[in-house]
Order: sequence, then C-alpha cells, then structure tokens
Amino acid sequence: MSFNSGLSGLNAAAQNLDVIGNNIANSGTVGFKQSRALFADVFANSLNGSGSTAVGIGTQVAAIEQEFTQGAISTSSNPLDMAVNGKGFFRLSDSGAASYTRNGQFHLDNAGYVVTSNNLQVTGYGVDSSGTVVPTAPVPLQISSSQLAPTVTSSFATSLNLDARQTVPTTAVFNTADPTSFNNTTSGTVIDSLGNSHVFTMYFVKTATAGQWDLHATVDGGATSTVDLGAGAGLPAQLNFDTSGALTTAMPITPVALTVTGGANDISMDLNFSGSTQFGAGFAVNSLVQDGFASGRLAGFNIGADGVIVGNYTNGQSRNLGQFVLANFADPSGLSPLGNGRWEETSESGLPVVGTPGAGDLGAVQSLATESSNVDLTAELVNMITAQRAYQANAQSIKTEDQVMQTLVNLK
Repeated sequence: MSFNSGLSGLNAAAQNLDVIGNNIANSGTVGFKQSRALFADVFANSLNGSGSTAVGIGTQVAAIEQEFTQGAISTSSNPLDMAVNGKGFFRLSDSGAASYTRNGQFHLDNAGYVVTSNNLQVTGYGVDSSGTVVPTAPVPLQISSSQLAPTVTSSFATSLNLDARQTVPTTAVFNTADPTSFNNTTSGTVIDSLGNSHVFTMYFVKTATAGQWDLHATVDGGATSTVDLGAGAGLPAQLNFDTSGALTTAMPITPVALTVTGGANDISMDLNFSGSTQFGAGFAVNSLVQDGFASGRLAGFNIGADGVIVGNYTNGQSRNLGQFVLANFADPSGLSPLGNGRWEETSESGLPVVGTPGAGDLGAVQSLATESSNVDLTAELVNMITAQRAYQANAQSIKTEDQVMQTLVNLK
C-alpha cells in the first residue's frame, strides 16, 4: 500500500507543478486567469466498513480550478484595447459558435469588424440608421467607414436684442444693397439636402408702429424673393414686442421656404426667435443654432465605460456605431478553457447572462487599456518550492518502503 500512496503523491505533486508552471508561463498573458490544483484523499472500499483504523491509499487531483479574480489594468495606445473592470467576459463568434474571453486586445479587420488576434469576431449590439443602439441578439460589431449623410436644415433658432432706441430707417423701400433701408442685419449657415452650405441673412427694419419690426431675409446674397417668410416671397414677417421688451409674436415662424440652386431640394424650415428682446441697449445676437449638417468622414472613435462606440466625423458630428456587451455566468469556474484566452460554457457554468457593461453585476469596460494576468509570481514561486518538497517527500516514502521490503527479503 505504501508504494501506491507514495506513487499517488508523486503524480499529484507533478500535476501541481504542471499547474504552477502553466501559471508562471502565462504571467504575461493578457486576460489570463491562474489555476490551482485541488487535492482529495483516497480510501479503499471495504465490505465491512472502514472503521476507525482505516488507512488511506494516497491522494488524487480532484480538479483543476481557475480563479477569476481581477487582474491589474494596464494602459495602451490602441483605442480597441479593452479591459473589463469587474465581472463579465467579452462575447466572441467563430462562424456563429460563441466563446468568451477576458483578453481585450482587439483590432479591425479589412471589412471593419472588431476581431481578436486570431480573427474571431467580437459581438455586441448594432445601431439603426439614426445611430440608436438596438439591444437585440448580439451581432458581430462592425465600425463602418462610410460617409455620414448630410441632414437638411429644418430648424433655425436665434436669440437677439433689437435696440428700442433706434428709429425708422430714412429709406422707406427695403433694399439689401442700401444700409439706410434697414436697421440691423445678421446671418447664419443653413444646409441643403446635398450637404451644401448656404448663407441665410436676416434684416431687421423698425416700423412706425411701437414695438414692431419687419423681418426680411435672403439666401446666398440673392434678392428677397429667394426666401418666403410665410407671408409670400419678398414680403416681410413681423416681430412684435410689448412694453416690457418681451417678444409677443407666436413662434416659430413656419414654414420658411428658401430657394437654393445646385440641384438640391429647396429648404423648408422653422424660424424661431424665442427669447429675443427689445431693450434700450445695442443690437446683439446671443445665439444662432441650426440643426443641419454637411456630410462627413469618420475621423476617429472612442468607447465609453458602457461599451458604446461613438464615431467622430469631420463635419463635427458624432454618432453611435455599436455597443460592446458582456456575458457572465453563475459559476465561471465551470467554464471549459479552449486556449488562446477563450472559454466556452458548460452545464457546470450555467447559461450566459448577456448585458451591457455596468448593468446589473456586470463590470465596466475601459478603452485604451488591457487586463493583465492575475498570476502572483511571488506566490507561485513559493508554491513551487512547496510542491517540490512534497514531490521529494513522496519519493522518500517510496525509497523508505523499498528499504523495508529489502529488509524483509533478506530475512533468513
């Protein structure tokens, strides 16, 4: 029996050294989770029961358990390097087969898909045409490099102060080329359906009626007939103010029609002067805001702690391009390792619970960072010394049993 006990101890110590050696070998592997050998004693079965004098017949390795503790977060210069701070795994797709990883060293392939170093696609939530994240079944994440389509101006808002001290212009007939026919002017940019920008210019003319101003407008410096302010092409709209200087005209003025050239559709927009005043102070434009923008190319992207990929475009706009998801399990130690920093679900791990980073008990993600291995080299070196001593001790028990057997053989 002692030979069997010593032999089982040698095998167990050898496997323990294998586990420790594997931990040390992967101490620099991103997202690696260290393992430990779990031992169990072994007793022989007896028809009459073991009783209180039963002697064990050795040991065995009951399981190799991985420890999913948090690894240190290290910074990098790749925006697609991702670290999970907390619970959860990135979900990968290999031709539809799901696997999971903590190694967030990702990059883009030639089709714009986010992939791992061995070209497995990272999955997450896609977006619709407006950039809204669609939380359906996870799909391979793809960062599109296509141009952002232009958006025509549909709303133009300004807030300004018209000087109550000004008088009616000396020239009665409004003319854009004659500064004596209007009091003040300001302009802003509007965008047509092709993404072309146009200069929308507004002219303010004080009338003889107290608190009333005529509003004329042109586009691209053309005649007043290029803009219809709702009263007919070339006819002014009116802005009225009460005795406290507050605007009383209902807003917005709609529809305001701008005739443009170059093949684009004409612009129809709301014109809003809410917040404008008529005080005894100089003419001042407080804000000019319009909702159109020209087309733009993807200039870069960033990823938030919630996993949302936000694209930044050359036209100053930003749009969601997708969202990373994380998966967690009831018993992560029950996952089956596949190599290359990947695991697959098993009956012991339970089904994956998929969600967005930061939701529930899922951790947050950090871009420009990776999660280092959770191997503690100092502890592993100490464990190696302990395992080595255990191996030597078991070898010594076999040697001692051999000496006892030799003594028996030599009896006469």
